[in-house]
Amino acid sequence: MFIISETIYTDKVKAERVWNGIKSKISLSQQKNLFKAFLSEIKGVENTLFTYIKNIFKKPNATNIDYSNKDILKISQVAKMVGREKHRIEAFVRFKQTKDDIFIATIEPDFNVLPLLTHHFKDRYADQKWLIYDMKRAYGIYYNLYKTDIVTLDFFSKSNTGINQDDYANNELDFQNLWCTYFNSVNIKSRKNTKLHVQHIPKRYWKYLIEKNDI
Repeated sequence: MFIISETIYTDKVKAERVWNGIKSKISLSQQKNLFKAFLSEIKGVENTLFTYIKNIFKKPNATNIDYSNKDILKISQVAKMVGREKHRIEAFVRFKQTKDDIFIATIEPDFNVLPLLTHHFKDRYADQKWLIYDMKRAYGIYYNLYKTDIVTLDFFSKSNTGINQDDYANNELDFQNLWCTYFNSVNIKSRKNTKLHVQHIPKRYWKYLIEKNDI
């Protein structure tokens, strides 16, 4: 009730100047870690990033990574968490073809990893239009065969896990059935290890996996 809110508008010129200064001080791997830590959205991480950036500009050369520094250590740890989430999402994305010939996948990652996925899917699926939509953050990345754009769509909501079957391409359900058949055929029931399975594929991802849901 008594909190005073203040809106801060991004000044792209100043932001670019600061980022260029950061790039001149630290290595590419450290730059990537900063970005991943920012995307983590962990409460308080912005203060850690601010303190770290201030220290960068204080030193004549900040390329050496000093893990005894609590801010550097924290950013490194958070970046690894975000990196693991990125790799998981890359493995768990399941596209569904629509009547508009667009392949759509919905995700809900713990961290805001969508900006980290662009190059992977653009290289792998360069010959088809696709959309990966983050249901939790209400935005997606759309590729139109030439470039990627950030989009927001009213069609998606948090109470919805994806597109309706009426919007599927004619043979989409056949492909989903084929995938489920393949998944079940390679599964050796006598060697079922639920604990290990959940460790590698946590249940929070299941609602977006075709093989985990009845068609």
